[in-house]
Amino acid sequence: MTATEVYYDPYDFQIDADPYPVWKRMRDEAPLYYNPEHDFYALSRFDDVERAIQDWKTYISGRGSVLELIRANLELPAGLILFEDPPVHDVHRSLLARVFTPKKMAAIEPKVREFCARTLDPLVGSGSFDFIRDLGAYMPMRTIGYLLGIPESDQEAIRDRVDASLRLEEGTTGNVTDNYDSGAAQNEMFEDYIDWRAEHPSDDLMTELLTVEFDDETGTRRRLRRDEVLTYVGLLAAAGNETTTRLIGWTGKTLAEHPDQRREIAADRSLIPNAIEEILRYEAPSPVQARYVAAGVEHYGTPVPEGSIMVLLNGSANRDERRFPDADRFDIHRKIGHHLSFGYGLHFCLGASLARLEGRVALDEVLSRFPDWEVDYDNAQQARTSTVRGWERLPVHIAGGK
Repeated sequence: MTATEVYYDPYDFQIDADPYPVWKRMRDEAPLYYNPEHDFYALSRFDDVERAIQDWKTYISGRGSVLELIRANLELPAGLILFEDPPVHDVHRSLLARVFTPKKMAAIEPKVREFCARTLDPLVGSGSFDFIRDLGAYMPMRTIGYLLGIPESDQEAIRDRVDASLRLEEGTTGNVTDNYDSGAAQNEMFEDYIDWRAEHPSDDLMTELLTVEFDDETGTRRRLRRDEVLTYVGLLAAAGNETTTRLIGWTGKTLAEHPDQRREIAADRSLIPNAIEEILRYEAPSPVQARYVAAGVEHYGTPVPEGSIMVLLNGSANRDERRFPDADRFDIHRKIGHHLSFGYGLHFCLGASLARLEGRVALDEVLSRFPDWEVDYDNAQQARTSTVRGWERLPVHIAGGK
């Protein structure tokens, strides 16, 4: 295991454009990889990543789950469940779990279809549309905004601010920017909504968070403080938008590259759920996680000392031939079992059911209007972040349209 034989840098735009060849070399030649420049270790095989994600006592989230955040050793606000460990994580997660009940998901599907129809219908006959600018950047924010009770007129500005907080510039060294400052700046966006809802309760999540009573990690029965409600709302607005936007973009690109399978789905919509799972496996919207190593551990005969940072490449794990035969082949009929795009175990993505619903409905509604498309690569543009991977623009040429 030497850095000169295999090189991986999550901030390298060239690698990010197509990381799979590098990740394959890591799995084969350096299953425990070390990057001296950014001082992190990395695991890339499915079994290793899956075990590490579940071992929350060794690989803790309480120092952050993003490489640059852990390196910066920032004090993180309470309530960001992605950056917490038990027992406080379990208390906060149980509060947010009420957003994603089967009943709420069933109720939101007609709304998601309405959002899709509203944006896609005017594009019929236009000859082109953008999977991100016209759909992926619109529908997820509308959906989470509806659940939270944020007016549509304000949702786009919130989405743009969330996007800006994640974006990397060329040549970045992975230093934390002011965008991460305690989360306070981002939460300012939601202060007026919360104050309004405190005076005007409604049937939405914001009202529920303001009124819910729960037992906290000390056993005290109480309601959420205003700053805690702000943190929860900010977390849901960000998480509910960014990765689903990337899923919709990968759906457009991947099915453009596999037209036979796309036409098969168009003819038989019962194939959509498994197609979405295969897209999630094949192109993980959030392929890189990080953990602080709280106790020394050993991988492949090499010690990883306490205090290290471990990067968990779930995007690589999803392409591990040891788990998925012919893993680099996209196959909507693949028997997947489970992939790691939503994590696994304690931190399994709370919004997985919502993301799957949105991905499924978006594909169904696109196919109903545009069964054939080709990507306009001359005008496509990848988004650049250290943890989320996908497209900022993905225009396609469409034939006809119903």
